[in-house]
Amino acid sequence: MTRSAGTGDERDLAARVVELVRRAAGPGAEAEVLVTRADLALTRFANSFIHQNVAETGTTVQLRLHVDGRTAAGVGSRVDAEGLAALVERTRAAARLVPPDPAWPGLTAPTPVPSGPAVDEATAFASPDERASRVRAFVDAVEGLAAAGYCRTSYRSGAFANSAGHSAVGRAAEAAMDGIARTGGADGVARHCADRLGDLDGAALGARAAAKARAAADPVELPPGRYEVVLEPAAVADLLQNLAWYGFNGKRYAERQSFAEPGAAQFDPTVTLVDDPLHASALPFDLEGTVRRALPLVRAGTTGAVAHDRRSGAEVGSGSTGHGMPGGSTFGPIPRNVRLLPAGPTGVAPSGATGAGVTGAVGDPDTGALVAGVRRGLLVSDFWYTRVLDPKQLVVTGLTRNGVWLVEDGVPTRAVRDFRFTESYPRALGPGRVLDLGRRPVRQPDRVDGSWWEAPAVRLSSWNFTGGASG
Repeated sequence: MTRSAGTGDERDLAARVVELVRRAAGPGAEAEVLVTRADLALTRFANSFIHQNVAETGTTVQLRLHVDGRTAAGVGSRVDAEGLAALVERTRAAARLVPPDPAWPGLTAPTPVPSGPAVDEATAFASPDERASRVRAFVDAVEGLAAAGYCRTSYRSGAFANSAGHSAVGRAAEAAMDGIARTGGADGVARHCADRLGDLDGAALGARAAAKARAAADPVELPPGRYEVVLEPAAVADLLQNLAWYGFNGKRYAERQSFAEPGAAQFDPTVTLVDDPLHASALPFDLEGTVRRALPLVRAGTTGAVAHDRRSGAEVGSGSTGHGMPGGSTFGPIPRNVRLLPAGPTGVAPSGATGAGVTGAVGDPDTGALVAGVRRGLLVSDFWYTRVLDPKQLVVTGLTRNGVWLVEDGVPTRAVRDFRFTESYPRALGPGRVLDLGRRPVRQPDRVDGSWWEAPAVRLSSWNFTGGASG
């Protein structure tokens, strides 16, 4: 992997494309260019050994052009003179064919852009051996169970320029690990996303996954119905992702397809949600060159904002919140770095709250403190295969996985077979329904590099389980 930590090449490329547009389309054309170099590496393991190590380095040039009242976008990966010229010509040709764009919001004006958080160079250019050592620690910690998952690192450097004279540069790095341990038909999972590869503890993740897998053996079947639940951070991440995509999406809000009502107390007062890209792993500007900042989506239960790019922000008269992204004109601007703020300083679980009866089911003192307050309910590790049934109310159906346990008098007593559920996510987090939040948030990796979801465990008064996993 070529080791380059600078952004000078990307800045020069962006400026060259803007100049090519000026020469080819004239001074009346408006152009914005984002050049991103990505160094991505992934070490995958299955059956307790590494079976794949892949790495790629590439540069992507994204051009959006507004000329003669029409807007078109193009993407290229060739950065030589011929490749850049071809990108400009392709985009100009596309602009001649598309319908007029009367809602064009114009370009971002020249604005100072902060550099963003410092990047850990050891993570940006980690070696395969460094990722493999985390995998080895995970596999050793599961103590004979079958293990599978991945360890990944990523580094991005980017530069933006437009024909209005605005420019910006930035860098970001990320490390993530996601692994399962399996015994018989029971799986346990552990995930973590961090700014530094050095913060990923493969041994701790492996031990957690193995303990949960062993605790999930021999599950019993319970009838469907509404149960009090403690959702672990992996399950809460699914709530945050769907709330972001379908609720705090400025395009859906403008089209009245979102539940969000800014100014209304739609959530429990314990709920504060912030989209916080500079908290970790993101460039300090978006696809349109707008500065990224923390955006409070919900403050103490009251919905405060939705995410906007320049187009959706102009439509509602609020301006961009720094959420311009590829494909945003189709499916809308989406917050992709959402944090559910925890209840307060890190606490310690009461004695006996860490899983007596089913060793390892709870896995950490923070979740144990929530479980200790449940008279009868369920501890849920993870959700998957979630699909939206009603976008306006954000009613979602999906399945549990990687461990569910019956909790009686504050103690997990039996593993439970997986459920199907159907639940409105905003209603489940609504006023009076959040009984408690954990004190220790855990950042969960997303499938898309640069996206993540950070939350503590959550205790909810009710969750609607509608049947077994088979139907």
